[in-house]
Amino acid sequence: MTRRVLVLGKNGQLGQSLQKVAAQYPLFELDFAGRDRLDLESAESISTFFDRLEQPYAGIINAAAYTAVDRAESEQELARQVNQHAVAQLAGIARQQGSYFLHVSTDYVFSGQACRPYTEADTTAPVNAYGASKLGGEQALLASGCRGGIVRTGWVYSEFGNNFVKTMLRLGGQRRELGVVCDQVGTPTYAPDLAAALLELLKTGLDSTASDAQVYHYSNEGVCSWYDFAVAVFELSGVACAVSPIASSAYPTPAARPFYSVLSKARIRQLLSAPIPHWRQSLGLCLLGLQEHVNS
Repeated sequence: MTRRVLVLGKNGQLGQSLQKVAAQYPLFELDFAGRDRLDLESAESISTFFDRLEQPYAGIINAAAYTAVDRAESEQELARQVNQHAVAQLAGIARQQGSYFLHVSTDYVFSGQACRPYTEADTTAPVNAYGASKLGGEQALLASGCRGGIVRTGWVYSEFGNNFVKTMLRLGGQRRELGVVCDQVGTPTYAPDLAAALLELLKTGLDSTASDAQVYHYSNEGVCSWYDFAVAVFELSGVACAVSPIASSAYPTPAARPFYSVLSKARIRQLLSAPIPHWRQSLGLCLLGLQEHVNS
């Protein structure tokens, strides 16, 4: 018997990656919704969508978010609506309808002052408006009493949408040399890997008797800086572009970034059926996919 699952954020990186891996999980009947069906910027849109349902979903995956980190500094109200208030509304609906609610959050809920991987129990202290809005969403979900999970991740990239890897490839084709920040450290996350982990976690959650929500961390394995990531992109893709390491102070942005946001995956690793791939391995798969797309 398949279980109907609503996936929000149909057209985003993660939403498209969930569509890519969906066939591997025949247990689920995934219903992908974009902003045309359910707009997280509108409380009325959310209410109307669920009021019209003939039967509740077994699970809800929220892969939608306001992710414009720098713009969030000047659009704080909008960021909070999508990342906090909408999440609170969805969590309330999930509790009322008995749906398992899986919500994707961010490593940016942390200050970046640590010197070891962050665990789920570590103190949160976001350094920008985006991180604060995502933390607000986490707190709202946990306070709602719904069954579910929060999955923090970071540095997400894929063959879809706009992301660091595609930006590097574009710039690398235009320039002979680039300067990339070397003092921000984390772990890249290949969106299809994250998508598969979410569906495994959803299966575990639906079968669990736990009545509260849990927090998990997921990224690929390994640690690197943005500079290291860029070097690997060009090395593995064969693009002849030199990369120079620069300090964050030389590349000022409206929003501050955490200098260290490596996540400990010890908790979620126990629930996954396969080892988490290293970021370089997954980067190679992504670059191969992008090349195949160009050649097709």
